[in-house]
Amino acid sequence: MPTTKRAEPDACSLLDADHRKVKKMFKAYEELTKSKAAGAPQKKRELANEICMELTVHAQIEEEIFYPALREAIKETDLLDEAEVEHASAKDLIAQIEEAADVDDMFDAKVIVLGEYIDHHVKEERNEMFVKARAARGLDLVALREQLEIRKEELMSELAGSTA
Repeated sequence: MPTTKRAEPDACSLLDADHRKVKKMFKAYEELTKSKAAGAPQKKRELANEICMELTVHAQIEEEIFYPALREAIKETDLLDEAEVEHASAKDLIAQIEEAADVDDMFDAKVIVLGEYIDHHVKEERNEMFVKARAARGLDLVALREQLEIRKEELMSELAGSTA
């Protein structure tokens, strides 16, 4: 094994991987909005459902594990307050998308606006919150990543079971 050790993936790495995954999904959705194919509405519904599930799980693990740990480790918590308000707005849009009867222009608008909300939220996390988390003393981000991974798997299994 090489002696030059690369930084072990931490909680921020895991959360950022989620961010990248969902960004790709939003891009794929936008491509589908341009499609006139017969199956496009069904594909959009399925992709929107997948986006909503990913974001729901992501927000929950942040709120249950990451944010409380960070709240204890840093002095300035206004960034965390703002993130929780952003989560509430996203959850409201997610509920509207999940409850929508039709995949129409309004449905598309909700998914696209959700993507814009998430894009803004991700930039703040990446550029501010993760920087503070990595600089915080006494915050074991590697152990936190493990907790996040375990909880994420549990939630994904629960949600997959409820939609089956």
